[in-house]
Amino acid sequence: MTFAPIAFPIGLLVALIAFSFKIVPEYQRLVVFFLGRFQAVKKPGLRIIVPGIQQMRRVDLRVITMDVPSQDVISRDNVTVRVNAVLYFRVIDPEKAIIQVEDYYNATSQLAQTTLRSVLGQHELDEMLVERDKMNADIQLIVDKQTDAWGIKVSNVEIKHVDLDESMIRAIAKQAEAERERRAKIIHAEGELQASEKLLAAANIISQNSQALQLRYLQTLTDIANDNSTTIVFPMPIETIKDLFRKPPPEQENTSE
Repeated sequence: MTFAPIAFPIGLLVALIAFSFKIVPEYQRLVVFFLGRFQAVKKPGLRIIVPGIQQMRRVDLRVITMDVPSQDVISRDNVTVRVNAVLYFRVIDPEKAIIQVEDYYNATSQLAQTTLRSVLGQHELDEMLVERDKMNADIQLIVDKQTDAWGIKVSNVEIKHVDLDESMIRAIAKQAEAERERRAKIIHAEGELQASEKLLAAANIISQNSQALQLRYLQTLTDIANDNSTTIVFPMPIETIKDLFRKPPPEQENTSE
């Protein structure tokens, strides 16, 4: 019974000492406050925090992957889409992350959502679908600048999905089909133009050489003869046809005096 008054304070002291030891992993930091005032940022290892006098907040320094919820965005050409993204950031200044903002994770999430709507609203739908890298860089730059005062570094922003309604998907499909038809017609017209230019050049070369013209004539007859058609048409030069149907000149009468 005589040891009871002594055992209680000793047990309380042992428990106090046990709760004072804190193990800090390599990827964390301890932001320590002494009687409510900032004292220090404790590095990894075994640290002592006096309960009741000192308070601590753990801060993770690893890269955090944050899903930005889907946002309804109205593009510059008045098309409503739903866009979601992913944000990669990490804390580089634990003191600022705890003191300058109440909840740095929630604050970064809200800022990312508003910035996503603001940036995408300045672009047309085609730009959203094609120029994602540019928009990712714009969003990352804006969010990183705003969160610098919180001791946060935004390393990357990626737009994951741009969701459209069914009517807009059908309209885009029709537009793409019309674009493909336009390109096909242009390619076909360019092919016809090139072929006509080559044929004109070949005709000019052949017309300047009578032997080449005769060889071409014989080749044409050979091609016709190899055909299964029962009717064979022999092409003749226009000059020959004109000579056949040309009227003979009137004979001059011999007059004798």
